[in-house]
Amino acid sequence: MNMKHWFAASAILGGVLLGQPALADELIEEYNAYIGQDDLFNSDGMQLTQPWQVIRQDRANYHRFGISQPGDDGDSFFASAKNRERAERMIRNGTITRDARNAILGGDVTINVQIWRGNGGDYINVTVD
Repeated sequence: MNMKHWFAASAILGGVLLGQPALADELIEEYNAYIGQDDLFNSDGMQLTQPWQVIRQDRANYHRFGISQPGDDGDSFFASAKNRERAERMIRNGTITRDARNAILGGDVTINVQIWRGNGGDYINVTVD
């Protein structure tokens, strides 16, 4: 083996031996929620314009105000007002399709929310059923 190949092989082996294994993201919780007309407006009656606002309001309605619709599942993560405040960042760091965004803002749709914990922090993936 010539010196050039020996250095390359050493670098690869050293990286494998010294590198930390990649940690997989962890699914913290998953729930379904029906986004009804009550979820499209904040407590002051103003219409919400962003999907994260609607999701946050849906969870506030469920946990704080006791307002739910058939199809709403409970969750423990958003029972915390602090976690509801984090919803915008968590959705921004996760995934939501344009179709899901539009459907949420229109209401009368069931969504699936997956709450994940990753190396970069918690995030949410949202799909529409």
